[in-house]
Amino acid sequence: MASFGYTAINAQGLEMDGVVSAADLPAAREQLRVRGLLAQTISEIGTGPSVGQMQIGGKKKVKPKSLQIFSRQFATMIEAGLNVVGALVILEEQTDDEALAEVVHGLRQDVEGGLLLSEAMARHPKVFTRLYISMVEAGEAAGILDIVLDRVAFQIEKQEAIRRRIKGAMVYPSMVMIFATLVLVGMLMFLVPVFVNIFSQLGGQLPTLTQYVVTCSDLLKNKPYVLLTLPLGFWSFFRWKKTESGRQNWDKFKLKLPMKIGEVVLKITMARFSRTFSTLVAAGVDIIKAIEITSQTAGNWVVEQALIDAKQKVHEGVPISQPLVENPVFPPMVSQMIKVGEETGELDKMLGKIADFYEEEVDAAVTGLTSLIEPVMMAFLGVVVGGLIIAMYLPIFKLAGTVSG
Repeated sequence: MASFGYTAINAQGLEMDGVVSAADLPAAREQLRVRGLLAQTISEIGTGPSVGQMQIGGKKKVKPKSLQIFSRQFATMIEAGLNVVGALVILEEQTDDEALAEVVHGLRQDVEGGLLLSEAMARHPKVFTRLYISMVEAGEAAGILDIVLDRVAFQIEKQEAIRRRIKGAMVYPSMVMIFATLVLVGMLMFLVPVFVNIFSQLGGQLPTLTQYVVTCSDLLKNKPYVLLTLPLGFWSFFRWKKTESGRQNWDKFKLKLPMKIGEVVLKITMARFSRTFSTLVAAGVDIIKAIEITSQTAGNWVVEQALIDAKQKVHEGVPISQPLVENPVFPPMVSQMIKVGEETGELDKMLGKIADFYEEEVDAAVTGLTSLIEPVMMAFLGVVVGGLIIAMYLPIFKLAGTVSG
């Protein structure tokens, strides 16, 4: 999904600019038309970072926590009877996030100049995602801006909670792997050469395992720059992952990872999909538009494509549950609960229940995965370090056997 920068004229005749995400240029133009904007210029730009981590002017970032607090406080002020401009003035003064204060200042000026809040937010696409803007737009149209802003804050809170769980679960394995790598490199560069000197005095043919270790040690000692291949490999991987083909293949691969890692990835994706879709439907966003926005924020190419196909079928008059039932990427519980939600007219509630279920499942799965990874890592480290020590002592054992013989 590419990003397109645009300048356009709204229904009031005011010129505005922003960024939209679309498959191609015609799709971007159609998005602007649906939003009541007459495109003047549209050009493709590079894909930017995600919500809450966007750079303002290429220098500052708005933290997700700050955006969540902003949304919650904004909702409270609107509910209390303050107008949008008055609420923005207070928020600008009391926020501790300088980057967010700069954005709020811009929002206030634009709203005072006659723009709707959603239109003003659209001029800051690096901070407010399409999901955020669409919900605010729906809230303005329905007169429930306070409720919508509160739901947006809840959405950000849930997304960040999942992200914190994943990061927290990865801290221990990452630290162990970094420490193990440093120990292994240290042994190869400083400990093994001591044994090599002893072996050279003993003479004789070294065992095959020892020869491999000595070769690695000589390589690191004489050509330490080979260590740069590790960060270079990571850089190449992340660069490849940012390409369209790389993202597709990597997202497919993640769902097939062993040790239940693929299941965890799917549960995280289902939680995000359900929460986003529920938030949009509850805010009164058109179902077609809600599916489109959800597909763009799904976080996995496989689910994204499934939702794009579902949007096409829903556009043809098919209930949304039918294409989800037919697609194997969606667990049966998800598609069946969505079907019940459609039949009872409570789709947003059903989606919310699905999101709650999968968020709890993510918690349990991440805990279980961490407890499973720990013994596997210990066994791996034991094999690596133990193999290195055995390789160093094999010649001594061989010599001792020869002398005793």
